[in-house]
Amino acid sequence: MATHSPVQLLEMVKSVIPPLQFGMHKGQAGRVAVIGGCQEYTGAPYFAAISALKTGADLSHVFCSAGAATVIKGYSPELIVHPLLDSQDALNEFSQWLPRFHALVVGPGLGRDSQILKTVALVIQKALQHKLPVIIDADGLFLVTQDPSLINGHPTVILTPNAAEFGRLYKKVFDRDPNVDEPIISVKELSRKLGYVTIVHKGLQDIISNGEQVLVCTEPGSFRRCGGQGDLLSGSMGIFAFWSTEVVKKGAEGSTLQIYGPGMCAAYAACALTRVCNRHAFEVCGRSMTTTDMISQIHNSFQSLFT
Repeated sequence: MATHSPVQLLEMVKSVIPPLQFGMHKGQAGRVAVIGGCQEYTGAPYFAAISALKTGADLSHVFCSAGAATVIKGYSPELIVHPLLDSQDALNEFSQWLPRFHALVVGPGLGRDSQILKTVALVIQKALQHKLPVIIDADGLFLVTQDPSLINGHPTVILTPNAAEFGRLYKKVFDRDPNVDEPIISVKELSRKLGYVTIVHKGLQDIISNGEQVLVCTEPGSFRRCGGQGDLLSGSMGIFAFWSTEVVKKGAEGSTLQIYGPGMCAAYAACALTRVCNRHAFEVCGRSMTTTDMISQIHNSFQSLFT
């Protein structure tokens, strides 16, 4: 368990957020790609991509199937949408874009089409060859549960399972159910077994571990659990992962960031932000709150936490 207070952990997050300066150019604050979106599920990739943008990314891309692209484009002109996941040459087309990205978010609205999942598995492998931060959620976790070796041993990976998704992945890896009375131990065990990837076990309290360290995010949220909150989490985590990785590359010796690493820093930042967005939106909308209301609170929540 962490020996650092929430105040100290928020200071760690503040240390990785790039200051806004007149000399910066477009893209310098981060270019995030969301891999997901099919005919049935168009909201999730939009929520993830727009959350990355509103958290502070300069550019946010969505790679989706052809049937989802027009709908996602219609949600917002801010997003760059690529309708290629179900194309015959999807991997080659994506590979041309890959060098431009600083982080990937895989899974929101992805669906479970077998051919698309095969393509996305190859996309993940290519991203990890480039040592990019890769946040995996939703149907991306379904893919990883089918083949955990896909991400084993890659510390730039962050998995964001809820209780049910965590239980399925844990059972796949250990051939037994996790101990529900010792969730922290179970999260740490699974992270180690998967080669020290970062795991965010979402719940009443978010448990974060990279197999060595453990953080628990207890920032108050609200009673409301509308669909799409995990997409805000994963999208914002993508840009935080880029920021924290960049600071570590420049040297973070002797800092709290060095202790926890970029993955745990990004995870804690996104968990705290999502919870505060939830609380602020609930104060305004109550039972009627949706993820769109939460996204509208990203700026105020970011300011209250990190400035």
